[in-house]
Amino acid sequence: MCLAIPGKLENITSQLDELFRIGSVDFEGIRKEVNLALVPEAKVGDYVLVHVGAAIGIIDEDEAKKTMDALKLMGEDLELEPEN
Repeated sequence: MCLAIPGKLENITSQLDELFRIGSVDFEGIRKEVNLALVPEAKVGDYVLVHVGAAIGIIDEDEAKKTMDALKLMGEDLELEPEN
């Protein structure tokens, strides 16, 4: 199973040409550098889905928040399961 995490594109930190860009993405307080080559239309302020260091899609803010909430709930459930 693959998992993409939503984050907000805060700024473009590097740009080689129109296609190859690197941006700083905020994942609720954790900031990471992300490759934006697969989403050339992404602009600062957009929410992007990130998988293995690359933004693979753009989603709206409401969907990003719902996804993060669901991921948090899954994490809480995993913490409650007993260790084997």
